[in-house]
Amino acid sequence: MKRILFVLSLALICSVARMDAQLKINLDNLASKAKEVVDLSLDSAMLQTAGQFLSAEKSNEAKAKALISGLKGVYVKSYQFDKEGQYTLDDLKPIREQLQVPGWSRILNVVDNREGAEIYLKAEEGKTAGIAILAWEARELTIVQIIGPINLDQLSELGGRFGIPPVVVPDVKKKLTK
Repeated sequence: MKRILFVLSLALICSVARMDAQLKINLDNLASKAKEVVDLSLDSAMLQTAGQFLSAEKSNEAKAKALISGLKGVYVKSYQFDKEGQYTLDDLKPIREQLQVPGWSRILNVVDNREGAEIYLKAEEGKTAGIAILAWEARELTIVQIIGPINLDQLSELGGRFGIPPVVVPDVKKKLTK
């Protein structure tokens, strides 16, 4: 009986640890204001199924296929509005609060008038275990979370696929060596 309780306790702890990795994104109040809503949730099983549709013969698709094989989830919420002022940056506060816990680090913050983007990396045992992107424009708001081992170079490979917007990652190494 003790062994069964131990196994059940361990399973519960593992499932809670996995749930902590995924952000809780509740922006239902914005969905009713938006003219278009994208809500994409792909767990690891769904990613494997989606990967079957990528060709191993095309180099860019082969890279994406290899990348998603190690991911645990891809989650995208995107809202497009008819007019400005349908959301405020305060709507992102509950998401930003989740990204303030140990393990998450903001690595990019770009703001220009009513447009901006933030990129956060989650580290576990010295390795990247996830990424979160908050991007906004006057009439659009997008939140992307990828759970699993990924780096910024690989992120650009997924841009334009699975509802992830195209991502242009500046080559910081080139800028530092000039």
